[in-house]
Amino acid sequence: MNLGRCLTLGLLLLSRVLTAGAQQSAPAAAPEPPPLVGSIAAHPSWPAARNANDVDTVDHLVASLYDVISGPAGEARDWDRFRSLFLPDGRLGVIRPAAAAHDDPARKGDAVLLSPDIYVERDTPYFKTHGFFEHSIANRIEKFGDLIHVWSTYESRHAESDTQPFARGINSIQIVRAQRRYWIASIMWDAERPGLTLPEKYLR
Repeated sequence: MNLGRCLTLGLLLLSRVLTAGAQQSAPAAAPEPPPLVGSIAAHPSWPAARNANDVDTVDHLVASLYDVISGPAGEARDWDRFRSLFLPDGRLGVIRPAAAAHDDPARKGDAVLLSPDIYVERDTPYFKTHGFFEHSIANRIEKFGDLIHVWSTYESRHAESDTQPFARGINSIQIVRAQRRYWIASIMWDAERPGLTLPEKYLR
């Protein structure tokens, strides 16, 4: 074996040794960090939007919300569609005004907050025996970046053909835009009652 061939083989062996050493000493890739608590990614099983046009605009999102909870008595609601309109940690809240003692015990003013799942559990029995149709009659929309607020005046009826609603009020809806769609973050509502009437400015 001549000197040239010896040098070539030696350099080849040295190259392989250095390559193997570099591969062994290379640090392992860092694991993916877990999703943030409370984020969309932290709830991979949360239902996706049933219909792309439910969530592609603010107007469609609000219309879908009213549509999915409306129907005659005994008609099953599409609760996965309902859930999909909300962020996984979204909330619904009803204002409970203070009430003096009359036929019922007196109560202090309060606000009751519900997750979408608790809302479903609470209202499914009601919808089995009562018709419920709700729609907006006026929406005021404010936007900043990906934050949207809708001040939605609503009317509720037991049947679509009812000439007069049995309830009217305001749904205060907070919405965010993320992942190329809109999500409901929260809803708070309050209804007309003796001494509280919707002002004209919220009816148009």
